[in-house]
Amino acid sequence: MNSNLTITEDHVKELLRAKQLLENPGLAAKITNLIGSPIEKGIDSLPKKWSDKLGKITTNSLLKATNAAVFTMKDKSVKKSSNAMHKTAVAVSGGVGGFFGLAALAVELPISTTIMLRSIADISREHGESIDSIETKMACLEVFALGGTSTSDDGTETGYFTIRALLAQSVTETSKFIIEKGVVDEGAPVLLRLITKVAERFSVQISEKVAGQAIPFIGAAGGAIINTVFMDHFQDMAKGHFIVRKLERQYGQELVKDCYDSIKL
Repeated sequence: MNSNLTITEDHVKELLRAKQLLENPGLAAKITNLIGSPIEKGIDSLPKKWSDKLGKITTNSLLKATNAAVFTMKDKSVKKSSNAMHKTAVAVSGGVGGFFGLAALAVELPISTTIMLRSIADISREHGESIDSIETKMACLEVFALGGTSTSDDGTETGYFTIRALLAQSVTETSKFIIEKGVVDEGAPVLLRLITKVAERFSVQISEKVAGQAIPFIGAAGGAIINTVFMDHFQDMAKGHFIVRKLERQYGQELVKDCYDSIKL
């Protein structure tokens, strides 16, 4: 990489857009703005032991989605991502979840997560990625760890590049394993380590989604709307992520990170 390379003004504007997407208020704020009730009301409505169960459901959903979407994705050379179609599909599953409540989460979440992964893959392809590539498949999984700023974050593990750094070793190990073995079983330790790390952050967003659906009188229609916001949120995370990766391919990660850090929102 040429050390004298500088990022063009147009690409700085693109990076600004990416940062606006990636460092935006998180899902809880968006749901609160939508339904007009603080998300804490929904959290208070949840069973006391729901968090342990939610962690298991989130991990299981990511594993199922990985097998159903990530490892079966093929490049169809479609330029534009089908964001609206994926939002409609995830709204339907959200409506079911909203109607049946927490009892349906173990069924609804793997479906929603798989649809979201397909949408994320579409967005990656629109930004010049080859979804046949193992590196791109891993980058699609990374999106679930990107949640924007959240009231649940303590400030020590936030920020786009910080989260990527936390996942870097697991992503590298998993990619190497898949390249060497050709395929990967969902019980493979390297994959489980990566999924667990992603799930730790993704479960925060899931809890906020569930809390929104748990607010009294939300019901099926509210569940569908919240799932649409949920999908829209992670589509934004994907757009920001793959804009950054596109620029990294041209300028290198170090230069892009320096420029990203220097941008004030």
